Amino acid sequence: MNTAKRLNKTLALAALPLLAGLIGCSAGTEAPTGITHERLVNSAAEPHNWLGYGGDYGEQHFSRLDQINSDNVDQLGLAWNFKYELDRVVQAVPVVVDGVMYTTSAYSIVHALDAVTGELLWIHDPKVDKAIAGTGCCDAANRGVAVLNDKVFVGVYDGRLEALDAATGELVWSVDTVVDHERNYTITGAPRVVKDKVVIGNGGAEYGVRGYVTAYDADTGKQAWRFFTVPGDPSLPAENAAMEMAQKTWFGDRYWKQGGGGTVWDSMAYDPELDLFYIGVGNGSLWNYKERSDAKGDNLFVSSIVALRPDTGEYVWHYQTTPGDAWDYTATQTITVATLPINGEPRRVVMQAPKNGFFYVIDAATGELISAEKFGYVTWAKGIDMETGRPIVDNEAANYWESGEGKIVFPGSQGAHNWNPMSYSPMTGLVYIPQQTSLEHFVPLPSGEIVKPKKWDANLGMVTPVVPETPEEIAQIHQVYRGKLQAWDPIKQEEVWSHPHDHIANGGALATAGNLVFQGTADGRFVAYAADSGEKLWEVPVTSGVGAGPISYSVDGEQYVAINVGYGGSFGISFGALSQLTKVLPDSRIYVFKLGGQEPLPEFKRRTVKMPPQVAPRGDAESIANGKELYGLKCGICHGLSVISGGLLPDLRMLTEEKHEMFLGTLMGALQENGMPSFADRLTVEEVGDIQNYVIKRAHDLRDELIEAGYPTE
Repeated sequence: MNTAKRLNKTLALAALPLLAGLIGCSAGTEAPTGITHERLVNSAAEPHNWLGYGGDYGEQHFSRLDQINSDNVDQLGLAWNFKYELDRVVQAVPVVVDGVMYTTSAYSIVHALDAVTGELLWIHDPKVDKAIAGTGCCDAANRGVAVLNDKVFVGVYDGRLEALDAATGELVWSVDTVVDHERNYTITGAPRVVKDKVVIGNGGAEYGVRGYVTAYDADTGKQAWRFFTVPGDPSLPAENAAMEMAQKTWFGDRYWKQGGGGTVWDSMAYDPELDLFYIGVGNGSLWNYKERSDAKGDNLFVSSIVALRPDTGEYVWHYQTTPGDAWDYTATQTITVATLPINGEPRRVVMQAPKNGFFYVIDAATGELISAEKFGYVTWAKGIDMETGRPIVDNEAANYWESGEGKIVFPGSQGAHNWNPMSYSPMTGLVYIPQQTSLEHFVPLPSGEIVKPKKWDANLGMVTPVVPETPEEIAQIHQVYRGKLQAWDPIKQEEVWSHPHDHIANGGALATAGNLVFQGTADGRFVAYAADSGEKLWEVPVTSGVGAGPISYSVDGEQYVAINVGYGGSFGISFGALSQLTKVLPDSRIYVFKLGGQEPLPEFKRRTVKMPPQVAPRGDAESIANGKELYGLKCGICHGLSVISGGLLPDLRMLTEEKHEMFLGTLMGALQENGMPSFADRLTVEEVGDIQNYVIKRAHDLRDELIEAGYPTE
């Protein structure tokens, strides 16, 4: 089928509701078209498509295709690849509808591609002001689109939700989802569609926002409902009964001024059997529990799974994974809906492996906790009390806000599992988790230093002084920060097999009916394992690090496996001391494989060490020490902690004398159009000088290290 016919076939709007028996057609036949709610409900009947972020409403990230299987996966070859315009973070899981692929790259740019050839059909650039990257967490990422009827929906980094004509990419409608532009709201997650609505959350908890999720009419963009996840100003009426309930779990008079957090920045799922829509709610803001809520209350609904009615946004139930969260333990990781044999009886459940390191199996209808066990290395809690469903917090190990002492806590803010999608195979009964080990050193700031978060400033109520600088310190931390692909039995609550990785922040997982699990890695590999045993069966190098989840689809009877590649995110920009060890370079593209694929792989290169320019030292010890602290608060989240760049954004140690002459002007806003935010209202001229002195000192540190290792100075 040629491209024009395939696109027309994809986009013709169905005139009547589809019957389940009609949609089991193979790609290439003249099946009823238009991605209606009925087709999404019955997505299992058309495994050739990948109709949403998780493949189906239940977000299982499982493909029922088995043409590619554990017996022949070693015959996979490249079918095609597509190079994106920007070599920046790519985290999208593509959607494929009847031979057309819809996917996104950095700054929310949407692409429609022929799923067989990779030919670009159209592109939509929402023209995000790149300076806004300084107001948001974790890079200018976008995790994909949703499709309903004849429209493609994308959440834009600056807070817009846009509907595009699926045939042309032309803008149909655009709404501003932001409730307060004085706060630092962003969108990186993929929208979800349910019935006649499109639903989107937002990010920004680290920057002092109030979380919520909003549903819009898919045809018109008119707001249908909004559910706030944390209470606002207590002097004003609560929005609904759920907020009245939540209000009673917050204390003090600062939380609502700080925003409160609780952003719905990633996972959502829908269960058509129960007609419930599940949202994953993020961390509290500030992180410091004492400064946020006087160290009192559960702070609903931070770090919770919340079930809503999709027609009205009405609250049904919640389960809070981390009451009173003080460690950035979001519950925004993959929410998976499935039917499991619990005590010999089939039971509808939701499953999650959130940042806090416990794997949860929860009754999908009631929110009752069925089981919970540690799937990662955890020190903040001893276990879960099954009578109350609450964690048994180890205050000696994890309570930094009352003790006033620094506490090294596992997991850290990167979590035991982050946003990278986990998958579930109904065939093996196993969940496949991109698991990792991370730590954080929490040290509370004095109360007088806690202020309302403002633009460009992440004030969390604590500092994290464990930042490696020397090669020896980096190597020591790297021994801790490791990942693995983990096969987890959700019934027995135990690991079945795992495969270790040298780094954290590895890609999401895809399980298939061919007894396979696919995963990309932070160090630039795409790998297939046997789903039952974990045996590694196939591996290919790719041109950059992988964070996204793979998909599989088929067209005209031929199965494909696709993965987005594009190094970045919080690991790529903030954790430069560790991410540099992956040796990957920025290169953003999508790879698509098939059996017998003959296309040559793109050339892949790995990072090499460079000698910084010789720049005259500046500043005394006091200035450099102050600059180090200011750099960590203002600059490290983008340019890398300890002034060690991950490679995506400029490595400030490489600035020449000429660039240093422009340092003050750059921080005062001279390069905003290039994505460098202004700090004119955040830093004094003297403070900019202190940061510059610290940056120069770090350049000299690197020169000394390389000279000692035998590198030439020129």
